[in-house]
Amino acid sequence: MRVLLSTCSFQDTPGPHHPLLEAQGWEIVRERGPLSLEKMLEIAGGFDAFLCGDDAITREVLEKSLPRLKVISKYGIGLDKIDIAATKDLKIPVLFTPGVNHDTVAEHTFLLLLAMAKNFPYAIDGTRAGRWDRKTGNELFQKKIGLIGLGRIGQEVARRAHAFGMEVHAYGNYWPEDIAEQFQIKRHDSLDSLFSSVDIISPHTKLNAETHHCINAERLAMMPDGSWVINTGRGELIDQDAIIAALDSGKLAGYAADVLDEEPPSPDHPLLHHPKVIITPHVGSRTFESVPRQAMKSLTNLINALKGEGETNCANGVI
Repeated sequence: MRVLLSTCSFQDTPGPHHPLLEAQGWEIVRERGPLSLEKMLEIAGGFDAFLCGDDAITREVLEKSLPRLKVISKYGIGLDKIDIAATKDLKIPVLFTPGVNHDTVAEHTFLLLLAMAKNFPYAIDGTRAGRWDRKTGNELFQKKIGLIGLGRIGQEVARRAHAFGMEVHAYGNYWPEDIAEQFQIKRHDSLDSLFSSVDIISPHTKLNAETHHCINAERLAMMPDGSWVINTGRGELIDQDAIIAALDSGKLAGYAADVLDEEPPSPDHPLLHHPKVIITPHVGSRTFESVPRQAMKSLTNLINALKGEGETNCANGVI
């Protein structure tokens, strides 16, 4: 059994997943993902399974991987880098790990929000340089935050926002009435309604054709001047040009994100050096607590699928 292991978090973080992986007796080929389409096409065809992160797994890659490839086990919950329709056509099971990282991503969302509100990078850079430069920040108390999506992560962000005394608004197809009542979440029937009612937007929804660039120039224009956007979802949820234009005009006071449209980014990526932008390198779910949970779930999914028994968390309905 030859397995491609490409997720760096799995490889770099200690935990019980390492001895469990070694105990399987598989041949493990370790790569440092996310792997490009060119790299995936180069190595496709030599593996029985992928234990992957956000690698480019297109129909072309999948077809080249057959007949040997039996299963794909995704470390994480985002499936937008995998051609799910093609996996169904080709009868390749795709496994994923729901319910393992909602707390840590919600915490990272608030890290970015607080850093932006309190001018944290500016203050830290100044004191490290021997200066005592002080810039006035903002409270989160009574600010209006709009969540796009109210799944597990969105719910945990709502929980934390409520604890900060914020007014929580949300839009999403899934609506847990008990959570909405507990945290006094105001429901909106459209994204336009959400954007026109809040000071802060935070997307927690999957990336698909409907949500691609759901944060765009038209919707940003509906927000009050000096608003903020925090993105711990996917880089492609935003229209990058619209974000930059809104930052430059003052419509947005800041943009903070853990994700980009290109990862890792080129050194001249326009968001990396903008003075009103905070970018972290997709580490929102990378903690010593969360990584072993995700790693064990992705590994046990793979073991169970190959054995044909036990829970697999199949995302595409093939098994």
